Amino acid sequence: MTKLLLSLHVLAAVLAVGPVTVAASMFPQALRRAHSTPDDPEALATLRTLHRICRVYAGIGMAVPLFGFATASSLGVLGSGWLITSIVLTAAAAAVLGLLILPAQDNALTAAQVVGPNLAARLAMLTGVFNLLWATVTVLMIVRPGSTTGA
Repeated sequence: MTKLLLSLHVLAAVLAVGPVTVAASMFPQALRRAHSTPDDPEALATLRTLHRICRVYAGIGMAVPLFGFATASSLGVLGSGWLITSIVLTAAAAAVLGLLILPAQDNALTAAQVVGPNLAARLAMLTGVFNLLWATVTVLMIVRPGSTTGA
C-alpha cells in the first residue's frame, strides 16, 4: 500500500504542481506583452488561459499533500524534521499561490489595459518565490536529511 500511496503522491506532484509552476511563470511575460499591445485579443486570451491553468491545477494540487500525509503515515515518518519542514514550506507555497499569485492574476485580467509593468514584476517575483519553495520541498523529499534509509 505504501508504494501505491507514494506513487500517487509523486504523480500528483508532477501532474498538478508542474503545470502551475510553468503557467504562473509564463503569466508575467504574457502580461507585459498584453500591456504593450492592449488591442491584441490573443494576448488577453493567453492571460486568461494561463490563469485558468493556475486555478484548475491549484485545486488538483490539493491531492499532493493528501497523498503525502497518507504516505508519511504509512512509512511512520510523520514526526521527522525534514517532513515537518516540507509541510511548512508546502503550506507557504500554497499561501503564496492562493493568497498572492492568483488574486494578482485576477486583478491583472480585470484591468489588463491599465496594469503597468510593476504588477508583472511583482508577479514574476512571487512566482519565483513559489517555484523556489516547491524546489526546496522536492529536494527535501529526495534527500530526507537524517533519514536512515540510506537514500
